[in-house]
Amino acid sequence: MTILHQPISETRRSQERVVSDRHRAGPREFWIYVFVGAVFGIILVKSEVVSWYRIQEMFRFQSFHMYGILGSAMLTAFISLQLLQRLGARALTGELISVPPKVLGRGHRYWIGGVIFGGGWALTGACPGPLFALIGSGVTVFVVTAAAALTGTWTYGYFRPRLPH
Repeated sequence: MTILHQPISETRRSQERVVSDRHRAGPREFWIYVFVGAVFGIILVKSEVVSWYRIQEMFRFQSFHMYGILGSAMLTAFISLQLLQRLGARALTGELISVPPKVLGRGHRYWIGGVIFGGGWALTGACPGPLFALIGSGVTVFVVTAAAALTGTWTYGYFRPRLPH
């Protein structure tokens, strides 16, 4: 399927249709995802990735702990993707697993998104990923942060078709 000549938004819509037509997660998959998410949350809590103090140490360049975890995660992702691509692994939709090249353009969406993401991370002391792990570990004040993150995600999804991409 050649899609290089289509606008990006049309390409995304066609990919979303393919995914939604070929595979829908059933109850079994749902509980597998919940289990994997819970295990991942436990790992985040035990490795202190969700610790506000560790995050502040990182932003103040006082500790290598978080940089080591982030660096090892990037290295693991890189090696895993290379391995999946070289073995010809396929997604549930049947397509080959690959990472499409990014079109940088002027880069506005990347630096604006990065500033919003980084600002939220610095203000709350929590990356969006571990919010539910924090709530699950008893730091219930992050319910407000999770609600704000979900509201922001919904808002972006609502306005996405009208935004320049």
